[in-house]
Amino acid sequence: MSDLAKQERAQLSDAFDRFGPDSPTLSGDWTTRDLAAHLVLRERRPDAAGGILLPLLASRTESVQQQIAAQPWPQLVEQFRSGPPAWSPMRVGAVDEVANLAEFYVHHEDVLRGADASARRARSEQLENALWGVLGRMGRFLLRKSPVGVDVRAEGHRERPLTKAGQGDGRVTLVGAPGEVVLRVFGRGIADPAVTDVVIEGDDAAVAKFAGFKPSF
Repeated sequence: MSDLAKQERAQLSDAFDRFGPDSPTLSGDWTTRDLAAHLVLRERRPDAAGGILLPLLASRTESVQQQIAAQPWPQLVEQFRSGPPAWSPMRVGAVDEVANLAEFYVHHEDVLRGADASARRARSEQLENALWGVLGRMGRFLLRKSPVGVDVRAEGHRERPLTKAGQGDGRVTLVGAPGEVVLRVFGRGIADPAVTDVVIEGDDAAVAKFAGFKPSF
């Protein structure tokens, strides 16, 4: 079992320390403080996390997240760095990888590229392979409302569909390293395509439709 999720947690915690609580991120209008509070809420307050997925519960989630965010910054970062409480199933390595690798990877990049859109870090082959697996597990769900069909192609990996056959009007192919395509599939790089190193191939109409599409949970 890999420990990639643990590595991303540690590196994201270091990034929080480095950039401080008020740095912009790629997560909408959230600052690093907002993002750290979201991650702590997600792990430590499941009773209030429903609004992450369900709009009906969003007001309670936002209220609790604001309470968490109000903590002193070093304390908030340490809560995230130390991981979930002992009762959490995310303490189990296999669960941690499935539940947290994509979350931590994307938010790590949110912090780095939010501060500097041109920022890039080296990714190991192991991480790229794991992120390719993330695309296989989550791509169809995240792109279920895409107005066009979507395939993905990355060097060293066979081209694969991320949506079901016949979905939408037309089809595009996302070309890039797995880590870059994951960011685009998670909705990064819509307003500013330069944020990710992804090429969208297809006819002009299909590319235009996909370019404005925002994936969602």
